[in-house]
Amino acid sequence: MNIPFTKMHGIGNDFIVIDCRKTALSSELSALSELSRRLCHRRFGIGADQILLLYNSAKADFQMRIFNADGSEVEMCGNGIRCFAKYIWDRKLSGKSVLEIETAAGIIRPEKAGDLVRVDMGTPVLEGRQIPVDLDGVIKDYPLKVEDKTFNITCVSMGNPHAVIFVDDVDGLDVQRYGSRIETHPLFPRRVNVEFVHVIDPKTLRMRVWERGSGETMACGTGASAAAVAANLKGVAGKKVTVKLLGGDLLIELNADGHVYMTGPAEEVFEGRIEPFVSRTDSKK
Repeated sequence: MNIPFTKMHGIGNDFIVIDCRKTALSSELSALSELSRRLCHRRFGIGADQILLLYNSAKADFQMRIFNADGSEVEMCGNGIRCFAKYIWDRKLSGKSVLEIETAAGIIRPEKAGDLVRVDMGTPVLEGRQIPVDLDGVIKDYPLKVEDKTFNITCVSMGNPHAVIFVDDVDGLDVQRYGSRIETHPLFPRRVNVEFVHVIDPKTLRMRVWERGSGETMACGTGASAAAVAANLKGVAGKKVTVKLLGGDLLIELNADGHVYMTGPAEEVFEGRIEPFVSRTDSKK
């Protein structure tokens, strides 16, 4: 079975978008997990951080399911939903300038903002058990020892769990070493995304991110939102910040109603078709 797909990215965080309304894909979790592992592989597949699957929805305009490169399904992706919205608008699947997208994190509303996409990311969750973290109450600057270092973590859920760590130097930090260990730390029952953040000034943050199930990525929309929330909670940043990531910048606004808004670009790279279930041995013949 050849699967039509579209490769997209949001400031370097890259995705494979598949319209499942037109493709006879299995809905079994194990099959979709294997599909994501194969398609996201950067040597034997297309290469991506995640796949985004588009379905009809009974309670919104469309449904988006998200699978990481390791095959795990996740609740929400900020850069992904901008790409998802652009895919819909570019193909005239909806004439609405504000979409309602059903996700595992609830209904998310991306809207057109000129050439960019602005997304209502909802309200952050700070209660530990609800993030989830195996701690009670608001988790701000909690000391977490990882190998030879102790990191002060501030935890936020933006529909998915984040541990935000403020550092003096993000460039010199071994993100793979520490990010991978924090992601799988027993403190986090569903693993965690890890943001390493340097405060340049109250309006500007510089961030590198280790994403749960994908490793270090060039950008993370929910992570940038969580970093802005954490910085404001700690009193080191205001309610409107630019978050500088490896792939580009995102504007994050903390609104008076408690909602977090993220604005950034979404780009289409190419379209294609792929046969995902050819074995690696067969593919070399």
